[in-house]
Amino acid sequence: MDSKAKIIFLADDDPEDQEILKDAILRLDPTADIHSVVNGQQAIEYLLNCPDNSLPELLIFDYKMPIYNAIEVLERIQDVPRLRSIPKVVWSTSNQPEHVKSCMEKGALQYFVKPTKTDELNNIARQMLAAAS
Repeated sequence: MDSKAKIIFLADDDPEDQEILKDAILRLDPTADIHSVVNGQQAIEYLLNCPDNSLPELLIFDYKMPIYNAIEVLERIQDVPRLRSIPKVVWSTSNQPEHVKSCMEKGALQYFVKPTKTDELNNIARQMLAAAS
């Protein structure tokens, strides 16, 4: 079994949402290394400049972030060969079908609506971790 900590990248401008998702992921995988940023531009810069040996196993984007939203981030990284195989998921307060469709078309593996209950959050965190396996 691989003992290397799973690197997870999270881009979300809401500190509370970042915290609850990080907590849920770390409850399921205490060794996870979660790197976070607060806007789409930081997300793009981090991913484009990240050394190959430190690339995340999972990318999580909030849909509505400052500077670039999730769709714009996905568009800007979709043609970067070394990022193509990394699973990408979006989580959002929006469940508008056009947002979901656009994210999926731009490379998101899954789209989650931010939960209001702890058991829903735990289920989302479990699915996110499964995508990174």
